[in-house]
Amino acid sequence: MTRSNRPRYACRLNAFRGADGLPGMLARAADVGGIDAADLNFPDHFAGHGPAEVAALLDRHGLVLNGLAMRYYTEPAFRLGAFTNPDPVVRRAAIDLTRRGLDALAEAGGRLMTLWMGQDGVDYPFQGDYGRMWDDTVSALAEVAAHDPELDIAVEYKPNDPRAFALMPDVGTTLLAIREAGAANLGVTLDFAHVLYAGEMPAHAAHVVARHSRLLGVHLNDGYGHRDDGLIAGSIHPVQTVELFVELGRIGYDGVIYFDTFPDLGGLDPVAEARANVALVERLRAIAGDLAADVGLAAAIARQDAAASMRIVAARLYGAAR
Repeated sequence: MTRSNRPRYACRLNAFRGADGLPGMLARAADVGGIDAADLNFPDHFAGHGPAEVAALLDRHGLVLNGLAMRYYTEPAFRLGAFTNPDPVVRRAAIDLTRRGLDALAEAGGRLMTLWMGQDGVDYPFQGDYGRMWDDTVSALAEVAAHDPELDIAVEYKPNDPRAFALMPDVGTTLLAIREAGAANLGVTLDFAHVLYAGEMPAHAAHVVARHSRLLGVHLNDGYGHRDDGLIAGSIHPVQTVELFVELGRIGYDGVIYFDTFPDLGGLDPVAEARANVALVERLRAIAGDLAADVGLAAAIARQDAAASMRIVAARLYGAAR
């Protein structure tokens, strides 16, 4: 990913939530400038709008559909799990809802479905049968992947929230489940804040995903590593963000960059906040492009000389003397 190959940017539509529903959210996102793609939630954003109408709304605002994200909180029973629910009837309802989401995705012209399974986990020791929960999840992933092999399905892992312990809390566990499911159209979406509070390095996580599966989505934001803060991208961890962009270039990631940030929680103007995301990330991408070609940095990394690396990175980021 280089300066000459600018990715499409998308932002969290619910930050623009208001009285006008989906049409109003899309209109405000289009006003940001620099936002040219959209991710929608299913079934939430399709309430009252068929897939063809959603596609027309996107086109009207100059936005392309990147993909959909499943939301399982529409059914109270899913609070005890969707793919891991102990009731086979509820578990089947979650799978069938996902299949309907895939049909809507295809009809609306998208090709990426993101599964964030925060409700699949436990809150207490001795609450769940881990073997059964694992087998049920792997089976569900395989089934939804087989529903339409032309569509990509990405698992977005997160250590917890809303469950105290998620069944898919980190990159290694997620890759293991994808491997067991054995479907070519499965992959991973990395969320920067989730990666941080999973105790992982974002660039390393991206490398491991590309090595063992496919990186299908990147959610950029920032935080302090203790929860899903959803802060402006690059505002807290600019060095790790730059390193992630360098790694994305190495692995050839050419997908959408989605700003999964929460201006509404702190009362920020969502348009101004989205513009800040675009501005900071464009700057950090430019720096990453320079660093990827820096022979001095490559030599420092080869000998694991962190002092030399940090001087070079600081010079690009802050103008410090090398």
